[in-house]
Amino acid sequence: MSRFWSSVVRDLSPYVPGEQPKIHDLVKLNTNENPYDPSPHVLAAIAAATDRLRFYPDPGATVLREAIADRYGVATDEVFVGNGSDEVLAHTFQGLLKQDAPLLFPDITYSFYPVYSRLYGIHYEEVPLDAAMKVQIADFRRPCGAILLPNPNAPTGIALPRDAIEALVSEHPDQLVVVDEAYVDFGAESAVPLVARHDNLLVIQTFSKSRALAGLRVGFAIGQRPLIEALERVKDSFNSYPLDCLAIAGGVAAITDEAWFEQTRGRIIASREKLVRDLQGLGFEVVPSMANFVFARHPGHSGAELAAGLRKHGVLVRHFAKPRIGDFLRITVGTEDQCSRLIAVARELV
Repeated sequence: MSRFWSSVVRDLSPYVPGEQPKIHDLVKLNTNENPYDPSPHVLAAIAAATDRLRFYPDPGATVLREAIADRYGVATDEVFVGNGSDEVLAHTFQGLLKQDAPLLFPDITYSFYPVYSRLYGIHYEEVPLDAAMKVQIADFRRPCGAILLPNPNAPTGIALPRDAIEALVSEHPDQLVVVDEAYVDFGAESAVPLVARHDNLLVIQTFSKSRALAGLRVGFAIGQRPLIEALERVKDSFNSYPLDCLAIAGGVAAITDEAWFEQTRGRIIASREKLVRDLQGLGFEVVPSMANFVFARHPGHSGAELAAGLRKHGVLVRHFAKPRIGDFLRITVGTEDQCSRLIAVARELV
């Protein structure tokens, strides 16, 4: 601590990202990265863009926004892009979610939400998940300034159907509803088709998971023009060039290579279903997941004990020492070989 710290900094409890280990030959199943390489077209596009590194990138990332708009059937000016979906979320908190009434989001969810709320001085209330760790739309029927809903939720992986999202949006016509769809491509229904008829809906996605570009940092939002304009005003008051030319080129290649996307997504979904069956065969309780991870616990062992045991044998998973979920492990769906190694070690531990 320094005497120069502001009161905001002193009171912050920063987000703690998943470990990026320096240990070789570790099976890394803790940060929900894609186990497969990006499209070869992405690598070629990035290589071809290196001759433009001496120039500033397009501050509007126009070609990327056009590609995203074409992919999702929206107008280009209804797309906002940022340095990963975390930056898009940050601008959303600052530009749209600070209202007189509290912001609502689930009590068990992405832990960056309360961090951003405190950073930007936003009053928030956490809405408890039910006993099955599901979001109940009825529980959000309370006075609020805005609603933030991850779908699928993290760390549970449970997703709501699109009609439930539309019901929530329709019940709050005077409040913004933000749907964080970081994991939507692994089996859930996107809310993007609802944007055209709801001016109070903003949908945020990322290239980090299903597009295998976590290291490039590309995220985006889709919403009606007034919402996108608010994000642009924040962006241009903070950093006019959030995406470099490599990220723009790689992002365009990723969003346009639908065949590679479908192939790798299908492999991950198939591996997830097998992983669920294998874990259940060892006595684990597994929460139904529509993400690229599973959330599981074993009745005979604590989450901390299992996480430590797995790590000792070279398998890294995520454990959250928090109320209600302390016995669970969040396990990224890896390659077939990685999942097999996880199961082999887990069998020894349980």
